[in-house]
Order: sequence, then C-alpha cells, then structure tokens
Amino acid sequence: MVFCPVRSIAVLPSLEEAYESCRVETERWAKTFYLGTLLMPPPKRRAIWAIYVWCRRTDELMDSEEAQKLPVEELSERLNIWEERTRSLFKGVVFDGLDLVMVDVIQRYPQPLEPYLEMIEGQRMDLNQHRYATFADLECYCYRVAGTVGLMTQEVMGLDPAYISAPWSSKPNTSDAAVALGIANQLTNILRDVGEDRARGRIYLPQEDLLRFGYSEADLLAGTLNANWNALMAFQLQRARQWFARSESGVRWLAADARWPVWASLRLYRGILDAIEKLNYDVFNHRAYVPRVGKFLDLPVSYVIAQAR
Repeated sequence: MVFCPVRSIAVLPSLEEAYESCRVETERWAKTFYLGTLLMPPPKRRAIWAIYVWCRRTDELMDSEEAQKLPVEELSERLNIWEERTRSLFKGVVFDGLDLVMVDVIQRYPQPLEPYLEMIEGQRMDLNQHRYATFADLECYCYRVAGTVGLMTQEVMGLDPAYISAPWSSKPNTSDAAVALGIANQLTNILRDVGEDRARGRIYLPQEDLLRFGYSEADLLAGTLNANWNALMAFQLQRARQWFARSESGVRWLAADARWPVWASLRLYRGILDAIEKLNYDVFNHRAYVPRVGKFLDLPVSYVIAQAR
C-alpha cells in the first residue's frame, strides 16, 4: 500500500472507521440493498459496502445536484481524474478512507480493474447521450453502469465448495448471471425513475419502444398517463423480469453464506416492479418502493429458496 504524499498532511481514518463510514452511507442511500448485505458474514458485507460507496462516488460525478450545474467539459475532466485515481487505486495508492477500504477489498478479494473502468465509461455515456435508439444501445449502457457491479462483487460472494472441491470439478462461471442481475437492477431503476430522469432531460426508454407503442417523447415529458403508456410500461416490466430470471441460474453456484443475501436482494429489488404495477404505472407522480414490512416478510422465503442448490 502506498500513501499519497500529496495528502500526507491529512490524517487518514483507521480501516475500521473507514469501513464504518461505508456502512453508514450504504444504509442511508440503498436501504433495500443494505438489508441484503446484513445477511452476509462481516468480512463480505464490509467489502460490499466499500464497493457500493465507490460506485456511488462514481455516479455522483455525473448525477449529484452540484454536478448537474457544471459544463460538460468540466464533468469530462472529473471523469478523467477519477479514472487515473482508480488506476492508482489498483496499484495500492491511497488518498482517503475510501481508497483505504478499497485497497483492502482488492487485496482480500483479488479482481480485475476492467469493470471499474467500464463503469466510468458508462458515466461518460451520460455526458452527451440522453436518448437510446434501441434496446441494444441501452443494454450497453446498463452493462457499463450496473452489470459491472456484478463483476466487481462476484469474487466477494465466492463459490460453493461443493461444486469445486472434487478433482474432476471445473470452476463454474457466474459472470453472465452476475451481469444479468446488474442489468436487471438498472432496468428497474430506469422504470422507477422515469419521472426524475425526464426533469434532467434524459429518456432511457428505447426510442424504438416509444414508437412501437405509439407513445411520443412529448407525451413522456408531459407525464401523460394513457393506455399506450400502460402497454409500454407493461412491456418494459416484462423485459426487466426476464433479466432477473436470467440472473437466477447463477445464484446456486454461490457460497452458502452469499446465496441468501443475493436471493433476498434479487427478490426485494424485483419487488419494485410489482410496486410500479400497483401504482398503475404512474411513476411520474409517485415513487415505487417495497414497504419495510414487505422486505422483512420476504426474508424467510428467500432463505428457503437459498437452501436449494
């Protein structure tokens, strides 16, 4: 580990303090996700909190209230600086408490740099691209900003020894399922946040789908609720659920102490889609979420499902 001399005057927090800061931030901003992490053993949950906060910091470079007031050139430079800092991070260079925990995570759970750089590339897409012609275009974006999270965390989750302990066993590849879960989560975010994103001038729903269902961009910007909107959203929800289904196949390969939290997070996040339906697809005037009682009631169900390999 290398402590950056530029910041040598500043006092770094202890590793425990830095992890606690990540826990607090995760609990505050990602309540459903945080609940799932509490089902993991402490070392794994702490690693997931650290990765979450790194991802949040990356997202804030573009989506924070302060960032939205900055010109594109300055946002681009921010991303360039963040990319260089991330490359340094993987060389053990530490600037602050987040770097401290991330270096610890990378040492405990070795992983490649590429998913982190891909996420930064996803943020660069938001600099100038505010519309997506096809779902293939949107899928690329979703992979970069969310599918990569699955790749960042899969080494933390680990594999069930039952599948890899025998001499003839080959290590199962969980990457496709991990990416699918990330894409499913991002599609869910997009559907939940349609109203918020339009205020930023962003429309993530594919233009080809708007055309197919006879719902115009002007309708969306006006928050028009009609039969065409309902049909469009029903189709989008079905697509998101298909991505969740694709992710399920890989959960059985995970270590026993990771299957329950992953199933819980998957099911709880997918529950947001049900919440959108209960709102009759009115995501312009309401925010879809899973009530706290619903989260706790689902935990035993997720536990039972997680016991099956």
